[in-house]
Amino acid sequence: MYRREFIKMTAGALAATALAGRGIASGTGNVGADAGVVDALHYRHFNKVRRFAKTPFGEIAYIDEGRPLSVALFLHGFPLNSFQWRGAIDRLSMYRRCVAPDFLSLGYTRVAPGQSVDPDAQAAMLISLLDTLKIKTVDLVASDSGGAVAQLLVARHPERVRTLLLTNCDSEIDSPPPALLPVIELSKQGQFVDKWLAPWRADKALARSAQGIGGMCYSVPTQPSDAAIEMYFAPLLSAPRNKALVHAYAVAQERNALAGIGPKLKRSTIPTRIVWGMQDTIFEAKGAEHLDRAFGQSRGVRRLSVGKLFWPEEYPDILAEEAAALWNTSLLCAEAQCDAPRTGDQLIS
Repeated sequence: MYRREFIKMTAGALAATALAGRGIASGTGNVGADAGVVDALHYRHFNKVRRFAKTPFGEIAYIDEGRPLSVALFLHGFPLNSFQWRGAIDRLSMYRRCVAPDFLSLGYTRVAPGQSVDPDAQAAMLISLLDTLKIKTVDLVASDSGGAVAQLLVARHPERVRTLLLTNCDSEIDSPPPALLPVIELSKQGQFVDKWLAPWRADKALARSAQGIGGMCYSVPTQPSDAAIEMYFAPLLSAPRNKALVHAYAVAQERNALAGIGPKLKRSTIPTRIVWGMQDTIFEAKGAEHLDRAFGQSRGVRRLSVGKLFWPEEYPDILAEEAAALWNTSLLCAEAQCDAPRTGDQLIS
């Protein structure tokens, strides 16, 4: 199991880091002095355990760790990949089978020739992935553009979703956010990857600066780590086709895929929780209020004084706490109790 393997990996390397039964015991999650060392180990582990599922959309890269019954599906942001959820998976894999795919165009997913990569296609790909893995229902956890795809899943396939946990992300009234427009324009010109991502990968201090993804999307100056930068950007820079796919993903965000979704969200009976980093400069805080009002079964908004767009990567303890509360699961439950079957968890036969 992922948690046990990771503790074995880190025990020798991090003598100064205390490891608890549910992960790295740190009040701030992945932001301590040893975060770079821990991420290097995560990097090695992800590359070792990454799987690929053959679907009509391509070969979907994904991480699949944890206990075998209830499934949590983690949807990452742009231009990240499943590595965004390493801290959450470390903490939650005792309580859920944690499946974290890489979206079409991002990470290590191999996109089929001619395949669309817009939000509608991403949602359809996820249903195909769940069918391929014989997973009937999931607890959804989503960030950034992954949050838009999660809302499409709730609206179009509510029978596949048990609960929804949204962090800073698109909403019907803020999609795309104005801060993304320069990225869209550069992508239309075929320049975003070479002008932004390539320099950030080459100069990781620049990536963490105010002019980089760190200053734009992270609240902790040491984030993202060297390992995270390499994991996120290396596959996107590895071939001209991969660069073109990244640009296609960004350009596809120009159309508001959530337009008109409001009535379906209002009719939703899926318990939904929103957790918002209030330092975010990409999505406006009004998006959290809108989402709270939009969902028929909203469980309210938690506003974090710390945290920008990608706060779940920096503060996985908070993410795990909120997920456990939404799932009605105690993070201190006995292992035997954590696997108790839930209605609707049966695999598709």
